[in-house]
Amino acid sequence: MPSFPSYRPRRLRGTAALRRAFAETSLQPSHLIAPLFVKEGIDEAAPISSMPGHYQHTLESLIKEARELVERGVAGVILFGIPAHKDPEGSEAWNDSGYLQQALRTIKDEVSEAALVVADLCLCEYTDHGHCGVLDGELVDNDATIDRYARIAVSQARSGADVIAPSGMMDGQVAAIRSSLDDSGFPNIPVLAYSAKYASGFYGPFREAAEGAPQFGDRKTYQQDPANVEEALREVALDIDEGADAVMVKPALPYLDVIRQVKDSFGYPTVAYNVSGEYAMVMAAAERGWLDERVATLEALTAIRRAGADLVITYHAKKAAEWLS
Repeated sequence: MPSFPSYRPRRLRGTAALRRAFAETSLQPSHLIAPLFVKEGIDEAAPISSMPGHYQHTLESLIKEARELVERGVAGVILFGIPAHKDPEGSEAWNDSGYLQQALRTIKDEVSEAALVVADLCLCEYTDHGHCGVLDGELVDNDATIDRYARIAVSQARSGADVIAPSGMMDGQVAAIRSSLDDSGFPNIPVLAYSAKYASGFYGPFREAAEGAPQFGDRKTYQQDPANVEEALREVALDIDEGADAVMVKPALPYLDVIRQVKDSFGYPTVAYNVSGEYAMVMAAAERGWLDERVATLEALTAIRRAGADLVITYHAKKAAEWLS
């Protein structure tokens, strides 16, 4: 017999019950947030070709989807609006009667206290040029943009959002939003900051879903360089100083190291966004029989949790919650 220590790690892997009992990382439906898209001017839910199983919703189909998600025990939903009218400033984003605002009120009435209703706050879906803010020539004007963000935040809070999640990556956006919410009578509405949002190649399907692709150029002047992690930590520190209640890393799987460093460095509630391209890759491979969708999905979500994410925004939320229940 070979000589080795008496400790045998395989003893704790021998049965499913042992593996469950000694698992170091948990994954439950309550760790998941589902992104939902609602589009003005359509009569029925429209499939998103690059994201099988997902739709641009009407208000009616949005209610049905939200009900099913809540029944499966997810932590909440995050809403993205697609207006019928777009202009250079994205003015529909702060319209109290806008379609996203209607959706927020509708969903909040439906789910009540059963799940969080998070409002994504950005301008890319609302501007006719597809950038995340007001333009000065072909550059996004940072300070003019955060003035608009402050107005959007108040409109979303008035419409029933439980959490405001600014995703535009403008300098000072959290401070502007926090101040505006406080001054408008919403001091208890949390801000979930997209603090480390990278200029990633994994956003393609989302841009189809949200109809928010930039009409020229790219977003590298305001989203983070994928090469940088120290910069991400500085971004997180700034957002926390400005009043963020929770922080986010986006995307998730290519940036597990960033999630871990953010969690270890700050100990703040940390969310990771398992983005559309990550979802689409799994679904495309599963459709071809190259991998098992359930096994790969749960492994990926567990990895994101293991890296330090308290919550995961994921397009897999509905199926994963069903598998986990």
